[in-house]
Amino acid sequence: MSKVLFLVNHDVVIYNFRLELVERLIKEGHQVVISSPYGERIEDLKALGCEYREIELSRHGTNPVKELKLISTYKKLINDIKPDIVFSYTIKPNIYGAIACKMTKTPCVANVTGLGTAVENGGIMQTITVMLYKLAFNKLKRLFFQNEENMQFFIDKKITSCPKTLLPGSGVNLKRFLPLEYRDDGKVHFAFVSRIMKEKGIDQYLDAAKYIKNKYPDTEFHVCGFCEQEYEEELKSLTNQGVITYHGMVRDVAGFLEGVNCTVHPTYYPEGISNVLLESSACARPIITTDRAGCREVIDDGVNGYIVKQQNSNDLIEKIEKFLSLTYEERKNMGLKGREKVEKEFDRQIVVDAYIREL
Repeated sequence: MSKVLFLVNHDVVIYNFRLELVERLIKEGHQVVISSPYGERIEDLKALGCEYREIELSRHGTNPVKELKLISTYKKLINDIKPDIVFSYTIKPNIYGAIACKMTKTPCVANVTGLGTAVENGGIMQTITVMLYKLAFNKLKRLFFQNEENMQFFIDKKITSCPKTLLPGSGVNLKRFLPLEYRDDGKVHFAFVSRIMKEKGIDQYLDAAKYIKNKYPDTEFHVCGFCEQEYEEELKSLTNQGVITYHGMVRDVAGFLEGVNCTVHPTYYPEGISNVLLESSACARPIITTDRAGCREVIDDGVNGYIVKQQNSNDLIEKIEKFLSLTYEERKNMGLKGREKVEKEFDRQIVVDAYIREL
C-alpha cells in the first residue's frame, strides 16, 4: 500500500472537494497524510484516519523570504514522511510543493484549481508566476486542469511538457447533493453562496437585490459565506433594510439550497470550475452566472439558467427579471436540466478514478 501526502492551503480544500478521494484511499488501505494550516475540518479528517501535519502558509502573502522558507518546510516535511506520491492543490502548494518534490525526487501530481488574479491580470506578477511554474513543473508526473482555458494558457506559455489531463473541476458528489423539492411559497428566493469579496461579484448581486426587491416585493435575496471586512457594514445595513438576509458561513450547503429557487454567481474570479454551481445544479436549482471559464462549463444558456456579462449589474438585473417572468414549472424544469447536466459531465467519481489511476 502507498503513503499519499496532500498539500493544500486550507482544510476546506480537502474536506469539501476531495473527501471522496481521501475516503477511497483509506478504504483501499493507503496511508493518507494531510498538510495545511489548521482549520475546523482537520479534526473530521483525523477521525477518518488521516494523519495531519500543520504548516504555516500565507495564501496571499508575497514576502520572498517566507516563500523560500515554504520550500524548505515542504522539503523537510517530505523527507520526514517519505510519501510514495504527493497530490497538491492551489497555487502555493502546487509551486513550492512541486519544487520540494523535485529536490527530494518524490513523484508529484498537481491540480490547477484556477490561475488566480496575479496571473489573470497580467503584468510583472504574471511573469514571475509563470517563471515559477516553469521552474516547479518540469518534473511533474501529471498536471490536472479544471477547465480548457487554464490548460491552453499553460500550453501557450510552454510551461511544462509533463502529461496533462482535463478533469470536470472537482466534480460533485451526486449522492450527497440530491435533487431537492422545488420551493413554492409564493416568493422567489435567490442566493449568493460564496466568499464575500469583490471578485466574486458581490457588488453586482447587491445592486440587483436593491433594484429587484424594490420592483418585485415577492422576492428574497440571501447571502451566505465568509465576509471580507470591507463588506461587513454594507451587509449589515442591507439586512436591516430588509433588502437581503445574510446567513454568515453555512456548513450544510445542500440544506441551505432547499430554501432557494435560483443560485446567482456573478463571479469574475479566475477559478477552475465553480463548486457552488456544481452543487446547486446537483440539487436541481437553476443558476445565473458569468460568461467566463470556470462558470460557462456548467451552464447551457436558457436551459439550466442564464449567462450574464462580467461586472455588469444591468445585465444581471435583466436576467433575473427574465427568470422571474418564467412560470413555476419552467423554473423547476430549469433546475432538473441542471441536474441532468452534472450527472452526465461532473460526477466526482470521474475525478476520484483519475487520481486512483495515477496512484
